[in-house]
Formats: sequence, structure tokens, C-alpha cells
Amino acid sequence: MLADWVATVALGLLVDRLGNFGILGNNNDYGDLQLMAFWAPFLLLHLGGPDTITAYALADNELWLRHLLGLVVQTAAAIYITLLAWESTRIPFLTIPMLLCGIIKYGERTWVLMSANRDQFRDSVLTDKDPGPSYANFMEEFCLKEAEGYLVTAAQVEEGRSPGYDLENNTGTPPNFDRNARSLHIADYFFETLKFKRLFVDLILGFHPRDESQAFFENQEYRTAFEVIEVELGFAYDVFYTKAPIVYTSLGLFFRLMTSCITLTVMLTFAASMGVKSHKHQPVDVVITYILLIGAMLLEAYAIRSLLLSDWAYLWFSRNSSKIPLFGGRLGPSHQQVQEGKRWSNSMYQYSLLEFCLNQESSDFQEIWRFIPMHNRLRNLQEKLGSFKQLKHLEVSLELKSFIFTHFREKSTDTELDPRDLFTSRGAVSLKRQNYGKFKWTVDVDFDHSILIWHIATDLCYNLDKSRGRRHSDSNGSKQDWDDHMNYSKQLADYMLYILVMCPFMLPIGIGIIRFRDTCAEALVFFKERNITSKLEAYELLGQVNTKVFPSIVKGDRSKSVLFEACKLAASLNEMDDPSKMWKMVGDVWVEMLGYAASQCRGFDHAQQLEKGGELLTHVWLLMAHLGISEHFKINEGHGRVKLAVT
Repeated sequence: MLADWVATVALGLLVDRLGNFGILGNNNDYGDLQLMAFWAPFLLLHLGGPDTITAYALADNELWLRHLLGLVVQTAAAIYITLLAWESTRIPFLTIPMLLCGIIKYGERTWVLMSANRDQFRDSVLTDKDPGPSYANFMEEFCLKEAEGYLVTAAQVEEGRSPGYDLENNTGTPPNFDRNARSLHIADYFFETLKFKRLFVDLILGFHPRDESQAFFENQEYRTAFEVIEVELGFAYDVFYTKAPIVYTSLGLFFRLMTSCITLTVMLTFAASMGVKSHKHQPVDVVITYILLIGAMLLEAYAIRSLLLSDWAYLWFSRNSSKIPLFGGRLGPSHQQVQEGKRWSNSMYQYSLLEFCLNQESSDFQEIWRFIPMHNRLRNLQEKLGSFKQLKHLEVSLELKSFIFTHFREKSTDTELDPRDLFTSRGAVSLKRQNYGKFKWTVDVDFDHSILIWHIATDLCYNLDKSRGRRHSDSNGSKQDWDDHMNYSKQLADYMLYILVMCPFMLPIGIGIIRFRDTCAEALVFFKERNITSKLEAYELLGQVNTKVFPSIVKGDRSKSVLFEACKLAASLNEMDDPSKMWKMVGDVWVEMLGYAASQCRGFDHAQQLEKGGELLTHVWLLMAHLGISEHFKINEGHGRVKLAVT
């Protein structure tokens, strides 16, 4: 944004300076003014931006009209500058082709911003209007036959299902290409052909995309499933944040070739003209012009490199490798090296409520805030900074992906489950399977309430089990079979709290922040009254609290703290005899909550997070959609097929 502002200001200064010289009629530095006018197209090029980034947030796409106005005004300014400094020399004639390049670049950016606008994108993925079979014509014929004395009925005709689609072998991928090429083709088929990109603007899909997608993902291992989803989300990122919608078209490729050739030709021509000793331009201005030309050429080279090494290019080369085996074979390995670890961060933030409270400033320091003007805002800012300091990065392990994928695949194939329970349940299904009805109260409350209860309870059980060592290892110190589920539960608990505190817009509307703040306040009071200084001591004392009387009965409804409700849940979990079943149940509850949060978040909010490296929640959302666990599949069957049965 600052760079765009600098370019805009520079154009304004050029207009002002050249306008003043024109009015005053001062021709002493006329040659230098010609070079200054030559710089204007490069500022337009800069405003056009690189191909790899057009929007820094989805809000930029909504402001495409502002960029269109900027295109008109800045182009007019550049043309005005060119006309003011026009002279029958070589430099003004070099300005015209560069001005064309600048208009193309800036125009591309404006067009892409308009295309990625929510309304425009939604309109672009809508299908043609579908009136369905003609009811009026059918009934006209029905009544005609009935009037002729026939007994007429409307007989339903079974619509045969389309044969299964072998995605692995029928997406145009040559057999000699690697696994990455197959993932690209399958992801492109889902994203473009089956129109799964509609999910990002909350549009529905039919039963054919659901059946094909579900049949594929239910028969894949977790690695393949998540690879395909990563590529799909990469396509979505390109559509919303880059120039991909125009660059990878015939017109876009023509523009790339034209701007590159023009820039190279202008640079060589300028170098040749500056080789003439009789030119009257100032050396400093000549150096600046060379810098602009070389910079423009480097940007063009980078654009071509990015184009050739992108998923879109690799997809095209793999489809046409038989026609161009030289390029098709050579681009495979290099593309795989470039793409490694690129598509998303493959990490998730971790946030622990109890650790956040233990790291808070002393109460004496908190009292000082009352004597500072605007102390409420400053205190909130201090708490926000403390939250950022609390965040930790954790890589999403392959084992966790496998655990999540297995959970949702089992749910999608379970015929005993109500279809709506697949994406509306917040832990009840997992608790019901284990016959643990005594925990039902923890998932019947508001969703943010449930997240906080289970987060604190999971944190307590995890740390107490690790500190005491009673469940973490056997007598030989070896790993127990529930150790993995314990780690998955802790990771998902901390991740879901991060979503609640730092990304509340991705969750259903609620009072999660109020509950979080009240719970932190109660935890701080608890720690202060008992002079708790260590993490282990805090967990031990919280685990010893007697919760025989339900906390809300004692505390009432004014404070929204759930601290001791979580302690009650933790105590109930610790009473379970089999730690393996306990941690398996806790892990399943957390995956269910993760799925509920993912399905309730709107597609545009998922797209917003792609700019920040992506969220695990978004990957789970798309995985669930591919497994048919989504409310976006509301067309369960095709058109009604009936025929007149005349007897």
C-alpha cells in the first residue's frame, strides 16, 4: 500500500513539475524533462503490481471501483505528462510502448480485483437458469388423454446413476508423471469441473459432484486426500489474491509475451541512443532511467518464471507432455522442488488459557491502569499483546491428519447416522457411541461455552497425567497406546481456543470473548488467593477443587466464567477407569467440534484466511465437503422423470 502511494505521489509531482515548466516556458532543462516524462509509464507498471499478488485481503477486491478510478486518473496523468514533454526525438517515441505496457499491467490488476469481488465471483460460478421439465405441457397432454376416456397415471421413471468416474486415470494425466501431477489434475477437476469453488461464496452443489467426490475420497489414504485439498485451496488463493484468472488465459499469455518483448526492445533502444555522445541528458537522470528499465525487465523475468513454475502451468504441461515431451519431462522435478512446502503453512497456532493467566502481569501493575487516561483501551491493548505473545506455532503432523481423516471418513460411511448429525453435532455423536451420557451437558451449551469447558478440562488432564506419569508411560517407560490420542486432544484443544480468541469470526455468533475474559479473571483470582507461582502447582490445585455442587448454582449467571465447570468435567474424565477409552473419546469430541466449527464458518471467511497462510479449519471444511458432510448439498436428486401411463 505504501509503494502504491509513493507511485501515485511521484506521478503527481511529475505532473506538477512539467506543468510549471510548460507555463513558465523554461527550456533550460528540456532534455531532462523528456526523461522525467519517460518515467511516468514505469510508475503505471508499478501500480499494476506483480502477478503473484493483487489483493492483500479480500476487502481489496470489494474496492475494485476505487482501483478502476485510479486506473483512469493515473493513465490520464501519464498521457498528460507525455504530451507536455513531447518532442520529435527518440525518447518520446519510446514512451508510447512503455505507456501501453503500464496500462496493460494496471488494467489487469483492476480486472482481476473486479473478478474476485464477492458478487462478481458468485455470478461467474452460477449455472445457467434451469426451468426444469415443462409441467404445463405434461398436464395438457395428461388432460387430453383423460378426456379421450383413458385411465391416465403419472408413472415415475427411475433415473439411472451415471457410471463411476475413475479420477485417477481419466483426468488426462500421463502415466509417466508423478503423484504431484495426479493431485493437480484431480484437484482441478473438483475445483473447476465439479465447481467446488462455489463453496467459497456459499452456493449449493448437486448430487453428482457429491457422489463423485465422496466415492473418491472414501477410497483414498489421508496423504492423497490432504494433498488434493491443498492444491484446491492453492487454486482458490490464486483466484482471490493473484492475477491467475487472466494470466493463465490466451489473452493473458499474449499480454505477457508482448510486455516482455516491448520492455526488452525499449531497454536496448534506449541503451543504443544513450551511447551517442551528443545527448544532452543529465547523467543522474540517465542512471535513474537505466534502473527503472532494468527493474522492469527483472520484474518481467520474474513474472515469466512464476508463470512457468506455477501449478497452472504444470497442469497444462502435464496434459500436453506428449506434444512437447522436452518441456513436459523437464518441468516435473523442478516444479516439485519449488512447490515443496509452498501451498500453505502446514502449521496451527496453539493457545492455552491457563498458561496465559499464569503469564499475566502482577496485580500491583494492574492497579496502575486505573490512574492512566483511557485505561480501558490501554488495558485491552495490553491483553491483546499478551495474547500474541502467548501464541505458539505447531506443525500439523501427518499422524494428526490421519486421525482427522479417519474420523470423518468413518462418519461419512456410517449409515446409522442422521445426515444432518454429520455436520451439526458438536461432540454428542462421539459421546453417544461411547455411552457416556454423563458428559452430555458439556455439549448442550453454547458452542463457545463448550470449547472453553473442554479446552480447560483437556489441559488439566493432559498436564496432570504427564506430571504424575500414571498414564503417560508404563513401568518400562515405553509409550502407551493412548499417548497419541492424548497429544491430538491437547493440540486440537489449544488450536480451537486460538480460533475462539484470535479468529472469532470463524465461529458461530456468541459471547466467547466475554466467557474467555471472565474465565481468565476467575483463574487469576484463584491463583492470587493461593499464591500460586508455578504451572504444576496451578494444575494440581485446580484438580483438587471439589465440584459436587454445580458451579452455576453458586455463581449465578452474571459472570460467564466456566473455570470450575471445566474442573468438574476434568474430574469426571479422571474417574474413568480406562485411560485409553477416555483419551480416544476426548480426541473424537475435539475432531467433532473442529468439524462443526469448520462447517459453520462461511466460505468467504475461509478464503480470507488463505492470505495468512491458511488454517487447518479450512482444510477440514473442504475435506468434509468432499466426503459429503456439508449443508451445501441440497439437491439430492435430478429432475423428476415421469411418463404418462395410459390404460
